[in-house]
Amino acid sequence: MKRLMLIAAVALGMLMGLQAEGIGQGMHHHGKMMPKNFRMVPMGKAQILQKGEAKMYCPKCGMTLPMFYRTNHAAKVNGKTEQFCSMHCLVEEIKSGKKVTDIQVVDNSTLKFIPAEKAWYVVGSSKPATMSKVSKYAFGTKEAAEAFAEKFGGKVMPFDAVLKMAEAAYDKEAAMIAKRQAMMAKKGEQIYKKMCKPIEKKLTTAAEAKAYIKANNLCGNLKGKPLQAVGLYLKSIGQ
Repeated sequence: MKRLMLIAAVALGMLMGLQAEGIGQGMHHHGKMMPKNFRMVPMGKAQILQKGEAKMYCPKCGMTLPMFYRTNHAAKVNGKTEQFCSMHCLVEEIKSGKKVTDIQVVDNSTLKFIPAEKAWYVVGSSKPATMSKVSKYAFGTKEAAEAFAEKFGGKVMPFDAVLKMAEAAYDKEAAMIAKRQAMMAKKGEQIYKKMCKPIEKKLTTAAEAKAYIKANNLCGNLKGKPLQAVGLYLKSIGQ
């Protein structure tokens, strides 16, 4: 019975993961349409600026970048380009003490990266936030930001003000995220032990873990939230 319950839980998690990955858009569930992930864009429309085997994942939290593309940021970190799912993860890198320069953000009008200092953000709209309680969407012009705010609510603000807000909220948000990630890692341990080939390699980030899983086909066709959960678990035992 316990095994059946675990299999059912994994199946549900995979369905939820499909929705989060955007693959399940348009699917029906109990006669209702699955909600779309506003932050996601098709893979072909997402600019991936960083390099390496783990380039599709945020280096701080491991989340799949195209799935949260509309809130993506990028920067030179000690001279190397990194791409983040959110301003929260950008702030985490800034607080790490590394040299962070040339900050960019996705312009929600064009889906291209622009210098963050030239962007106008809509803060606190009805659209979902990423790694934060407060949503932050950037635009290349103040007019575009105001039009978005008129439709979805929120306050139009320049980059410097939004960054200060994110830095002030970071510690509290990081603590809440850490709790959620710890719970997810426990689920990841169950999935890993049931569905994945055991490995001895130490993986120190969720992004590295997810890339290694996919490259070596360790867990079959695992994706979405179950893959994120296993990535967080492997990170937790690799540090």
